[in-house]
Amino acid sequence: MLATKDWLGQYFDHSTDAIFIFKDDALLVQNQMAKELEQELKVDPMYLLQVADTSVKQKYSQTNGCFNCIIQNKMTNLSVPLTLADDSTHPLHYFMVYSILDKTAHLFSITLKSRGTINRMDQLAQQRKLTRYVNRAHELERKRISADLHDSIAQGIYSAIIGIRRLRNADLSTEQLTALSNVIENQLDDTLKEVKGMALDIRPSVLDNFGLLPALKVLANRLEENSGITIEVAGKADTSVLSEDVQSVLYRIAQEAINNALKHANASEITVLLVNHQHFIILEIIDDGDGFDVPSHQSFNGRSLGLLNMSERVKALNGTFNIKSKLHDGTTVTAKFPVADLGRKQHV
Repeated sequence: MLATKDWLGQYFDHSTDAIFIFKDDALLVQNQMAKELEQELKVDPMYLLQVADTSVKQKYSQTNGCFNCIIQNKMTNLSVPLTLADDSTHPLHYFMVYSILDKTAHLFSITLKSRGTINRMDQLAQQRKLTRYVNRAHELERKRISADLHDSIAQGIYSAIIGIRRLRNADLSTEQLTALSNVIENQLDDTLKEVKGMALDIRPSVLDNFGLLPALKVLANRLEENSGITIEVAGKADTSVLSEDVQSVLYRIAQEAINNALKHANASEITVLLVNHQHFIILEIIDDGDGFDVPSHQSFNGRSLGLLNMSERVKALNGTFNIKSKLHDGTTVTAKFPVADLGRKQHV
């Protein structure tokens, strides 16, 4: 038991957070960081207590200022932004966390946590989450390409091989040879189209050779032929000011949004708009389909994985991304980039 008290005391005293423990209005104990803040920044524990008192009363004003009622019946903890040394050139930003330790004994703590540290931890957690997401997205894409190669390309080539073996080994008439040769040729033509289609999905050469707007028109024509759904591309945006990275992202957004509309929305018409203004460029993909509830698709699932991917790609290049949709009222996907930032040819 004594050893436990020792390491608990060490943890309390060496914490990077400043911790003050009160009973009623009296300060019982404080750790080393709290003592340093009190000495160096002249932080008065009673001032912190008054800030906590005021914040609690504001939050639970329905109790008519009954502070003890709040402690006994409602309060568990409360977080309040707090700035220390705000009159200096480098003010210190904290979160003051008020926590009830023992309601009956009126024992509570006030902890000062550095907002900078918390923000860095949040950023690290977000980065780890994004890394897991990207790894998952890449793995799903590899699975899709693998399935396409096996189910379509490999099967087409294997079928052509069987036909060639038959040409070599079978005793066929001229008419049969001609017919079989035509079958093999058609099979190889279909396989070649599949390969070209996969190449366009992975990286369209027209995007590199002619720019974003022609690439969007080629994409729309190809998907329109395959689906029978009207897909119109409009706009006269000058995409020469866009970096290759931004053009690639905008192309992928259009590709993902159109495919989502075709697969999930039962759309009869899809419009792609690419317009620029003095300081920014906007891509919009508008469909007249079923629509969906956007918040319910913001977690990781089959459909929202692509939506999150679009959002993260845009944010990585200092753009903004938005999805507006309602059930039975279509969907509009919008990406917006500041032109001033695009002229520097970003690469991330």
